[in-house]
Amino acid sequence: MDILKEAKRMIGSDMPVEERLQALCDFLRDNVEHYDWVGFYFVDPKKKDELVLGPYSGAPTEHVRIRFGQGICGQAAETRNVFVVQDVSKEDNYLSCSPEVRAEIVVPIFKDGKIIGELDIDSHRLSPFTEKDRKVLERVCKTVSEML
Repeated sequence: MDILKEAKRMIGSDMPVEERLQALCDFLRDNVEHYDWVGFYFVDPKKKDELVLGPYSGAPTEHVRIRFGQGICGQAAETRNVFVVQDVSKEDNYLSCSPEVRAEIVVPIFKDGKIIGELDIDSHRLSPFTEKDRKVLERVCKTVSEML
């Protein structure tokens, strides 16, 4: 299965935006073996330095709001960079969503040159993320930004 092609098909559907993002989270989690939690965080329009949890697939998290700079998600938002953490136990600034999480990848989403959100994926495996994961997720986020 071509993950990117399928993701683009979902993003381009005529469902409401929130439903498309939820379907994308569910699809990624269900179809990529090492994706155990998949979710979107969006920049709070009132507090430009805080992320708010949007659609996600996986166990509930207490981290529904994250300040820029806080945890891996906050660092990705603050620096505007992709973060690939193959072993979260080695990170000083990691916000644990679950004791089962071993690795995380966070890909920022940009619109008109500004960060508007990010895609956050947790894995229960050590070192699961490849360069292919990164490239596919960056393209997925670009497609999401075009939809928003």
